[in-house]
This record gives sequence, structure tokens and C-alpha cells, in this order.
Amino acid sequence: MGDDVEVAADKQRGKQTVRDMLISLAVILLAAWVIYLFIPHDEDQDPVRPVSYRVELDSARRAAPYPVAAPVGLPDGWRATSVTFQGEGSGAVDWHLGFMSPQDEYAAVEQSDAKRPAKFIRDVTQGAEKTERTQQVEGDAWMRYEGEKYDALVRTDEKQAMTTVVTGTAGFAELGQLAGALQEKQGGSSPSATP
Repeated sequence: MGDDVEVAADKQRGKQTVRDMLISLAVILLAAWVIYLFIPHDEDQDPVRPVSYRVELDSARRAAPYPVAAPVGLPDGWRATSVTFQGEGSGAVDWHLGFMSPQDEYAAVEQSDAKRPAKFIRDVTQGAEKTERTQQVEGDAWMRYEGEKYDALVRTDEKQAMTTVVTGTAGFAELGQLAGALQEKQGGSSPSATP
């Protein structure tokens, strides 16, 4: 008879444990729901976080062996989203400045003094292919590249031994707008516009 009492007590404890777990779970879910209700949600908020690139630009212009390009006077709606500068330790000096365009498309300025410009262009354009077409931007001819993911405008400066690529998911009109706003400077001079 003692065994029956122990078995019944074990069953009762098991039911209490399951019941206690379910009550705890309900309390946690209720608390999470209340917290969710009181946290503000703005579905219209832009998920892109703009970045400032002035410090990196000044550093790149002091260190790069070529004039580093950055846009001046872009219309409203252009937002800088990423910036990197890789110095001479990597073998090539690379400058990257990424933007979201007013049409919410990605566009980037890529510059390098890489010894193999074709490989650099292929890498930053995600494999875009050179076309026979050029696009006039502020009096300069830029070579058009087209790809499945990115299109690009490319200009190679033989004298400076460097390549400038304006690339991204943006169309050629917006890529041309970004390329047209570029000013190349060396020696720590920042653009007059606020990045």
C-alpha cells in the first residue's frame, strides 16, 4: 500500500511541475507582449543609417598616392552608408565610399592603384562586363560596364596609375550624377559640402 501512495504522490508532483511551467510561460509571454506594446515602432523610418566620412576622407587624402575622389554638392536624398580606406600594407591603396541614392539604390565610389585594374574593376562591380559605350560626365568620357547585379562607370588615369569606378544597383543616370559630383583632391583637403 505504501508503494501506491508514493506513486500517487509522484504523479501529483509531476502535474504540479507541468502546471507551474505553463503558468511561468504564460507570465513571460504576457510580459513580452506588454513590453512590445510600449516600445515605439515607426514603420516609416528609414532603415539606412547614414555615416559621416570626413575623417576617413582626410586620412585617405593624406596617405593615398593618388587624388582621392569624394562628391561635392550632391542633391538631397543621397546618403553615405559606408566608407573604407586600405593603405599601402595591402599592396594596393583602395578607397571605398558607398551611398544610397534618392531612388533607394546602392551606388559606390571605388578607387585603387592596383597593378591589375581589370581584376579590381571585376571585383568591385561584381563581375560587370565592359561595353563599347561611353558616357559623358562633366566633359569626361567614362566607360560603361553592365552586369547582372551592378552596372558601372569606369575611368582609368594612366598618368596617376589609378582607376575610379562608380558602381552599384543604381541606374546609369544616378551613377552619372554621382560621378559628376566627384572632386579629386590630395593632401587632407575636405569637400566643402557636409558629408
